[in-house]
Amino acid sequence: MLPSEEDVKLYAERGWYLSEKLLTDEETEALTQASERFYAGQRDRALPVRPDRLADWTPADGEVQRNSDYIHYQDEVIARILRKPIVGAVAARLAKASEIRVFQATLIYKPPIVEEASNIVSWHFDKFFWPTCSSDRMLTAFIPFHECTEESGTIEMVNGSHLWPKRHGAERPAGDPADRAREYLLNGDADRNGAVVEKVPVHIPRGHMTFHHCHLYHGSGLNRSAHPRRAVSLHLQDETNEYRHHTLSTGRQQPYKHDSLVRTTAAGLPDYTDPEICPVLWPVPGGATPATG
Repeated sequence: MLPSEEDVKLYAERGWYLSEKLLTDEETEALTQASERFYAGQRDRALPVRPDRLADWTPADGEVQRNSDYIHYQDEVIARILRKPIVGAVAARLAKASEIRVFQATLIYKPPIVEEASNIVSWHFDKFFWPTCSSDRMLTAFIPFHECTEESGTIEMVNGSHLWPKRHGAERPAGDPADRAREYLLNGDADRNGAVVEKVPVHIPRGHMTFHHCHLYHGSGLNRSAHPRRAVSLHLQDETNEYRHHTLSTGRQQPYKHDSLVRTTAAGLPDYTDPEICPVLWPVPGGATPATG
């Protein structure tokens, strides 16, 4: 079930990979049931503090796109499935890493409401939101709980955009409708790079998942199906990643939401190896090392 050498080469060229079937039907059903219990208020562990900019949907928010951060910490059933060794092993091979740790995990639910604008996820690359991370080999596993199609608002990749020398992460004209704003950023960055934009909506069979590079532009559209689109975005870090200072042009330090949650190093800095928030997925403690190819 690991990526072949050709798969790893293709990942380096286009910036994403569609896996083999890594989860059983029983596991994806367990994810669905656990997510429903979570939405009903069940928590196996509460976060020790509430960080700034936490995505934390509650029923009072209504039928918008639901985003719930740190699901790997708060729900044991979901955490156990996300920690399945093959998930970390695939990531290690793609990133050519000797270790893969969780960075963050967000539970996502797109309601089956065609006109719901919050279902549109504008083009972005994940590293833009992780300015305090030192590694450029980080990657994300997008893990739907069911077959995920263009009709349901599957993830869309922009082939090769992780190699663009110039990129911006979150610019868009104020007040633009979500569908127009979604295109603005990508088109502007493509112009700056002289790139031909190749957008690929990925059809993901049940139990399969995608992995994408932290610099790859991606997004998703409306859910036009009759069922909610359920998934987890599992953000992953390699062994080299550590906290680094990031200062805005205003001179203000820009933290990540982790920085108030994780333990600190001997130097007093946020520790992105904290096993409670950022557990190791691969290699399995006491197990074999991955074939990184």
